[in-house]
Amino acid sequence: MPPRLQAVFAMSPEHLPLLFPAPVMARLSGLVDIDPHLVVASFGAGAEAGAGAGAQAGDQAGDQAGAALAEAELLITGWGCPPLDAEVLLAAPRLTTVVHAAGSVKHLATPAAVARGLEFSSAADANAVPVAEYTVGAILLAGKGVFALRERYLRQRGFVIAQVTPDVGNFGRRIGIVGASRIGRRVVDLLRPYDFDLCLYDPYAQVDGVRQVGFDEMIESCDVVSLHAPLTAETKGMVGAAELARMRDGGVLVNTARGELVDTDALVEELKSGRLSAILDVTHPEPLPPDSILFDLPNVFLTPHVAGSQGNELARLGLAAVAEVERLAGGRPLAFRVDLETLARTA
Repeated sequence: MPPRLQAVFAMSPEHLPLLFPAPVMARLSGLVDIDPHLVVASFGAGAEAGAGAGAQAGDQAGDQAGAALAEAELLITGWGCPPLDAEVLLAAPRLTTVVHAAGSVKHLATPAAVARGLEFSSAADANAVPVAEYTVGAILLAGKGVFALRERYLRQRGFVIAQVTPDVGNFGRRIGIVGASRIGRRVVDLLRPYDFDLCLYDPYAQVDGVRQVGFDEMIESCDVVSLHAPLTAETKGMVGAAELARMRDGGVLVNTARGELVDTDALVEELKSGRLSAILDVTHPEPLPPDSILFDLPNVFLTPHVAGSQGNELARLGLAAVAEVERLAGGRPLAFRVDLETLARTA
């Protein structure tokens, strides 16, 4: 039997028990040599171990972190892992693979890491699940007019039983999905059973069975526009004053992607008119300043960047990472290997 891979955790230590609860940790420990209590929180000459459950603290932990990195062939990373720069690679000369128990690896895949030829895997597919679920819920509630009707109910403190609200409903409503990303594709699949008119805008990809349209047509014709594009130089500010002005009266903008896709000042001005509504899980800046008018506008539904994995959903990310380690330990290719050549235009 070949020797087991030497692995180390590198992330903010508070995430470890949620990503790898006891059954998941036990499964991982059966595959690789890893200290379940050692979480490297910083790299380099002053490598530190975080205070995860049972973790050592102080100089001893730092010594353990440095020794573990020196032998590590595999890093299992998560939120809070510092970039894998040249100094890190000097401290980890045997490192070949990074399994990221979170979404984007852009901050990890530094030029030095790429030059080393490190192989990266990401749990972005697993993290796409709750974002897509949130998005579908938002679209359905927006189509039903729930957010505006709730505000009306709060003001009036009453309503007429069985009163018909003619301008709401999800039958035949036109939904535009911006970006055939992992999340965008999952949103499309979840929306297929509903009586929606679905369309997609993505200059690089298509989705079978969904009509592809230009961005201008989508903005002008859709009742709901949901953003799922990565943040790149090309997409930054893609929804600005001109695009918002062309949206249908009563249209809804949903953003669970990145706040910088939208010109915040332009959005505020359009929302102040009351012509549009917005469901925003992300904003720019993030978090918003306490005096932002977006907190007070009745046609804005704000959440604090919670569409991605939260609470018990983090265990799904850990399971995805363990499944990749199983493939690695068995000599099989990674299922969710990151294509570093296309990373610049993906999430």
